[in-house]
This record gives sequence, C-alpha cells and structure tokens, in this order.
Amino acid sequence: MIRTQIYLPQQLYQAIGLIAKKEKKAKAQVIREALEKDVDKKRGNAGKFLLEIAELGKKLNLKGPKDLSMSIDKYLYE
Repeated sequence: MIRTQIYLPQQLYQAIGLIAKKEKKAKAQVIREALEKDVDKKRGNAGKFLLEIAELGKKLNLKGPKDLSMSIDKYLYE
C-alpha cells in the first residue's frame, strides 16, 4: 500500500469516525472502501461507454485496416 495524506472537512472526518465505530473498522479502511466504490463507479461508466461504441461498430460491421496494430502511428499522425 501507498501512504498518502489528504485534508478533510471537520464534518466529513467526524462522519468517517462514526461509520468506523459503527462498523468496527479503522477510519483508513472506511476511507479506502468509499474511494474504491466511487472510483469503480466512475471507471465503470467509461468502460460501459467504450463497450457501447464497440457494439455499435459490430452492428454496423465496421472494420479498421488490417495493419492497424502495426501502423498505428501512421493512422494517428499522418
């Protein structure tokens, strides 16, 4: 694990403390779980969007050049 420091508003810090006592967990664990849940939620939306684009490409039978993986720079920058 990597140690980091953050500044929290007093009310948020107190709420974390209450949740930690209620769930019999360390404050750090409560914070990690909350962050993981939010990051997963935000990451999931991006992944879902990319999957929708891929499905649309399949429905429209779109295909890229056969040498795309070997010539990606050519297609991106030329």
